[in-house]
Amino acid sequence: MLKFIQPPDWKAPKGYANGVLATGSTGGIVFTGGQIGWSNEQAFESDDFIAQCEKALGNVVAIVMQAGGQITDIVRLTWYITDKQSYVTRQRELGDAYQRVMDRHFPAMTMVEVSALIEDRALVEIEATAVITSA
Repeated sequence: MLKFIQPPDWKAPKGYANGVLATGSTGGIVFTGGQIGWSNEQAFESDDFIAQCEKALGNVVAIVMQAGGQITDIVRLTWYITDKQSYVTRQRELGDAYQRVMDRHFPAMTMVEVSALIEDRALVEIEATAVITSA
């Protein structure tokens, strides 16, 4: 069974789902759409790489939690960034921001540099998969 996940205070997305929960007899799998560093009203609050990463991660967590999961249920993160150099030179700051959101939970991750994202101000987009055994 599929259930579309949308945190109740978020503006509705156009043409995509923020998350989908696929459930079966033993639990469920959450697939998030790519989350960028904007607010629940789809407005950017910062053009800073670290701030956008922290917000995008927070958005991923909000979707997983809305589906009934927890941070520790996240099994995969794929990051798309527009500037590899921002990542390389600011790794410590990014690590601090990551831990503020994800604590010490480190799922399988991939990071890919891309030439651009659909939203012009977006510097990062993160998608996730979570496995919820109690869904």
